[in-house]
Amino acid sequence: MANPDTLTIEVVYPLPHEQLLMKAQVSDGSTIRDGIQASGILKHYPELNLDTLEAGIFGKLAKLDTPLRERDRIEIYRPLIADPKAVRKQRAAEGKVMKKGES
Repeated sequence: MANPDTLTIEVVYPLPHEQLLMKAQVSDGSTIRDGIQASGILKHYPELNLDTLEAGIFGKLAKLDTPLRERDRIEIYRPLIADPKAVRKQRAAEGKVMKKGES
């Protein structure tokens, strides 16, 4: 039986060439910041800076001090390479039509 004072979480960091998913156990009352640290993902990607990175839970942006719940999946977001609105404007100006599933 699971310890009621412990939460099981996942931390995912998607990159263009790979996606790393780490599972971790954290104490009840832990935050997103605590979960990222407990997962060990910072050892795999030392370029990640907890002071500047953006993260969320199940696709919804959240602050690093957000409390975690059982089975939460923390997602670490990468900065956008291009602004989607600017890309759409540029394509419209060029007269190109976006195909379904293309970004």
